[in-house]
Amino acid sequence: MSDNVYNALFLCNANSARSIMAEAILNRIGAGKFKAFSAGSQPKGEVNPYALQLLESLNYDTSFARSKGWDEFAEPEAPEMNFIFTLCDSTANESCPIWPGHPMTALWSIPDPAKADGTEAELHLAFADAYRMLNNRISLFTNLPMDALDHLALQHHLDAIGRDTEKPN
Repeated sequence: MSDNVYNALFLCNANSARSIMAEAILNRIGAGKFKAFSAGSQPKGEVNPYALQLLESLNYDTSFARSKGWDEFAEPEAPEMNFIFTLCDSTANESCPIWPGHPMTALWSIPDPAKADGTEAELHLAFADAYRMLNNRISLFTNLPMDALDHLALQHHLDAIGRDTEKPN
């Protein structure tokens, strides 16, 4: 097994909910093997309170959470990314920065819980559902045999994880 720590960047528009949750999840379940970051194409400037509340209820330390732009990770002094995951279709269609190191990329589109309408319970459910989808995909990702896969096979797996429709338990 490799001693490499793989850097992963999760992107979405506002960097206030999905990408923040993904960063927290990967840093927990991929600890020692992965280091996660998040950013947005048009950062909101604050993390969604429902996202923070959900993470805190699941015993995540949220002190890391801040809404930031993706340009921060295109700077020469930024950590070099191995993987970049786009979590929304609209961000996937934007002109991204040139990422140092030519990381592998994949679209893992997740509905934006911050755009949900409804009762307080329905809003909480939208965030819980996004968390569940992210947790499932990130769990699959962290269990890939990174050292045993060539570049093309790994890209195939990343794309398949993003295409995977949610199946009933």
